[in-house]
Amino acid sequence: MKIAVLLSGGVDSSVALYLLKQQGYQDITAFYLKIWLEDDVAFLGECPWEEDLKYARAVCEAAGVPLEVIPLQQEYYDRVVSYALSELRAGRTPSPDIFCNQRIKFGAFLDHIDASFDKVASGHYAQIIEKDGLYWLKRSPDPVKDQTYFLSHLSQAQLARALFPIGHLHKRRVRELAQQFDLPNKDRKDSQGICFLGKISYPQFVQSYLGEKPGDIVELETGAVLGRHRGYWFYTIGQRQGLGLGNGPWYVVKKDVEKNIIYVTHKRNIERWARDRFIVAAVNWIARPPQTGDLQLKVRHGPEIVSGRIEPLPDGRWQVTMAKGDPGIAPGQFAVFYDGDLCLGGGVIDEIDVPEPVAV
Repeated sequence: MKIAVLLSGGVDSSVALYLLKQQGYQDITAFYLKIWLEDDVAFLGECPWEEDLKYARAVCEAAGVPLEVIPLQQEYYDRVVSYALSELRAGRTPSPDIFCNQRIKFGAFLDHIDASFDKVASGHYAQIIEKDGLYWLKRSPDPVKDQTYFLSHLSQAQLARALFPIGHLHKRRVRELAQQFDLPNKDRKDSQGICFLGKISYPQFVQSYLGEKPGDIVELETGAVLGRHRGYWFYTIGQRQGLGLGNGPWYVVKKDVEKNIIYVTHKRNIERWARDRFIVAAVNWIARPPQTGDLQLKVRHGPEIVSGRIEPLPDGRWQVTMAKGDPGIAPGQFAVFYDGDLCLGGGVIDEIDVPEPVAV
């Protein structure tokens, strides 16, 4: 079997490569994907791609595996970054990592390599099982590291070629294997944040491309102006950090894009604005739509999963009702659905029953 390994320079993908070697696979080529943002906004801060590539080369040299660098700057801008900027301008909350996997790692990359590669392996924490003639995405046993949320838009064709060698492991075991294999990056810390930012902060990225647009921060219940903000695109529903308000904590609960107003509420009132119903559009069912309306779901990446129910709507969207409300749900976020350990797919949150602010 001929395998392409997506190698980031981090521990997870490096252990994945070594596990494949340990399992006896010989025809392996590693690929480092060079993305556009690392060059174009390097002035914002330290970009890690040169360090990443140094580690990737060291790992491949130790493993005796060839490494190729694939430039995907334009594809990244067209398929991921432009989407994120468009959603921010619209006052919505994008999830670029979902499209990073669907459109780049298992999308544009597959267009670049030749069809002789049977599988594309990565260091994702997820599992793939085949049953009933279909490929299913299964959660990692490590609930904190599980990445099925970010893989929820993969298709059958993409899953058929995907391989996740560490998906059945907990993070602590991956770290142990890195030490056992004596990897050059065995002590390297995990990367954090959005896929295309590296060490660049999210606010820096937003300011660089959208600038600032000062406006009022208004208390939802009273209409009182509490302060000023830099632009509505810097803030997400449920956010409590970076507001610069006293006597808090305060939470963002609504945005008025036309008036450039951020509405907040105090912690003592936050549960009042929790919402348990919303509509999801553009749903990607990985294998097939669920047979029953009862399932579990996540509205953001993380270990928390809640019970819920979905009902199809005549226009192709789905009505979602959660067992408990969440004050941090925002249009543009993705709701990802589960049946036990199986990730069924997900879609973008399109409409929410949001609170009406006091007239100001």
